[in-house]
Amino acid sequence: MFMIRIEDVISKVEKNRPESNIELIRRAYLFSALHHKGQKRASGEPYLVHPLEVADILAEMRLDETSVSTGLLHDVVEDTLVDLETIREYFGDEITRLVDGLTKIAHISNLSKEKQQAENVRKMVLAMTTDVRVVLIKLADRLHNMRTMQFLKPEKRTRISQETLDIYAPIAHRLGMGKLRGELEDLSFKNLYPQDYKKISHEVEARRPELEAALEKITNTIREHLSENDVPFVEIQGRVKRLFSLWKKLKKRKLSIEQVYDLIAARIITQNDKKYCYLTLSVIHDVWTPVPERFKDWIAIPRDNLYQSLHTSVIGDNGQSFEVQIRTEEMHQIAEEGVAAHWKYKESKLGKREEDKSLDELRKTVEKLLLPLVENTSENQDSEEFIESLKLDLYPKDVYAFTPMGKIIQLPRGATLIDFAYAIHSEVGDNCTGAKINSRIVPLRNELQNGDVIEILTTPNSKPSRDWLNYATTSRARNRIRHWIAEQQRADSIEMGRKLLEKEADKFRLSPKKLLNNENEMKRIANEYGLGRAEDLLASIGYGKTLPRNILGKFLGAEKFAELDPDKRKETRLQTATKAVKKFIGLGEDAILVKGIDNLLTARARCCNPLRGEEIVGYISLGKGVVVHNKRCKNVQQLMINKDRVVEVEWAKSEKEEIQSVRILATTENRTGMLAGITNAIAEIKTGIRDASARVSKENRGIIEVTVEVFDKKHLDRVVGSIEQVPGVIAVERVNS
Repeated sequence: MFMIRIEDVISKVEKNRPESNIELIRRAYLFSALHHKGQKRASGEPYLVHPLEVADILAEMRLDETSVSTGLLHDVVEDTLVDLETIREYFGDEITRLVDGLTKIAHISNLSKEKQQAENVRKMVLAMTTDVRVVLIKLADRLHNMRTMQFLKPEKRTRISQETLDIYAPIAHRLGMGKLRGELEDLSFKNLYPQDYKKISHEVEARRPELEAALEKITNTIREHLSENDVPFVEIQGRVKRLFSLWKKLKKRKLSIEQVYDLIAARIITQNDKKYCYLTLSVIHDVWTPVPERFKDWIAIPRDNLYQSLHTSVIGDNGQSFEVQIRTEEMHQIAEEGVAAHWKYKESKLGKREEDKSLDELRKTVEKLLLPLVENTSENQDSEEFIESLKLDLYPKDVYAFTPMGKIIQLPRGATLIDFAYAIHSEVGDNCTGAKINSRIVPLRNELQNGDVIEILTTPNSKPSRDWLNYATTSRARNRIRHWIAEQQRADSIEMGRKLLEKEADKFRLSPKKLLNNENEMKRIANEYGLGRAEDLLASIGYGKTLPRNILGKFLGAEKFAELDPDKRKETRLQTATKAVKKFIGLGEDAILVKGIDNLLTARARCCNPLRGEEIVGYISLGKGVVVHNKRCKNVQQLMINKDRVVEVEWAKSEKEEIQSVRILATTENRTGMLAGITNAIAEIKTGIRDASARVSKENRGIIEVTVEVFDKKHLDRVVGSIEQVPGVIAVERVNS
């Protein structure tokens, strides 16, 4: 196995940055080697290989010696006995700050794995506002870890790969690092969906000779016509669509690979003058017929991640379309390497500059790109809310609309007028009553299109609506709407809690005012429940988390409470009703347990119908008890606006297997025997079938729906896996009510 040497890393640094302090890198290497000595990676190789590989990736990015040295040191605080003060003593404040930003938070073992991940991502994102190199070093660290994932346990591979796909690949995209992003996505895909990866990889490889022949013909044709028209170019490339990108398209549109017409694309790299890009475009459109509405000019209006290029789709000789990208050599470097390449070009254009000035140039560039990721973050924000907001903000921003005064507002694809209103100002969003697109009044749910001129109509007393969450897409808009709704729900719950407590006090023949007006007692009881104020206690009662009779018990004391208790030694009507309803709907009393709360009715949400073994979360629905959702349910985020109504739930241990009916939808090729093949595959793994039906879609695909009887998530996964192995099956998905 080839092991990179420190001299290889230093050689790259000296080539890219001749003025670098090489001695600093050597000291960092020796320090890392000393403290990681004896440690092994999961692969069995010396741990030092990892920091060396990270440093090598950073050297490839042309980053400074401080970044490369930090790459060598990034794990010493987390994985050895070295502390930050020792790093500061040997390497100074700058490297210490970077290492600290990259070190996972200690002492959070009481949190779930998901929350630990969220807190560590939050720390990194906040640290990069102080020094943007934190995120670049973290991306290099994650890339090498993904390259060596095969040595980890399956569950760890899945967790890390999902986080990479959700957070780190989109951050790389935001920074314009197309090459790194593509590798992270494909590696995540390989670990998360190994069967799909293997299948698509095999299908692409089977077609590779045909695809490469087509690409060679296309590139030769382009080369000939550009030469004939005296249009200078540096290079003409042909590429096959990346596996992850192809898989997403197949899943989203339910296509087979034969129906994908943009498996290949040509890329033309011109000399560093954008006029050659437009001359090249005219030549391409003379040779082939352009596809209407498939032209994009990212040179005139660059993407927010600095990306510039012309994109056009054309009809080839065989009637199939393919994409052509046209960009200058500088634009290509930036598209591949992102901000690091941008920094390089800034330096070359401005001549020799001091180190701190070039770093400041990078800092300003990256801060502009990453500011939206942190501007709505607060220390009090729940870690899971933070991750959701981060994911929303990481989507590519491709829509450009205008205010009536001509100001450009840049928002994600799919953004609506509500997002536009909040992008102008939070008060404009709160008071929004309507909008005009190009002088025409339209509903607030309308999506924005490039070039739209938007006028937002407001009324001073107008307030956000809960329905807006169905249309808002940006975290800024959604967080503001949620905040307003949460405040309203809290006020309603405090009032309801007050009424419930008064009603319970009446049963005990106790004056409600005697309790509610006793601020010291209310605060004391609130503190016993881990709450700060009397209002928090009333809200907890209103949400259904705290029983009012328990409050009276703490207020009266055990002896007085027993003396006045009207239900003494009797099962309450609520307990009796709860048991009866549970028995009637067949859940059993202990199918799902609510942690820390007794006698609450639980019911599975119809929208996702959670299966035993799936991660679940409870939501207190006033008057309906606790509604239990699958954590991945599409309705969870919308329903759980107010965290006070969220309760922890878990599957109870049960010796008896519980059967649930689940609907499965399979998209197949339209040919005889598909229904029989699928039902036979299900029967072979001894699974009951309650119903099955088949039809043909408008796209001439078979649509087969079966209702199966399963015990838990593992059982369902086996059924889905069995169906996917049936020849002719394109896609399989679970259908919820």
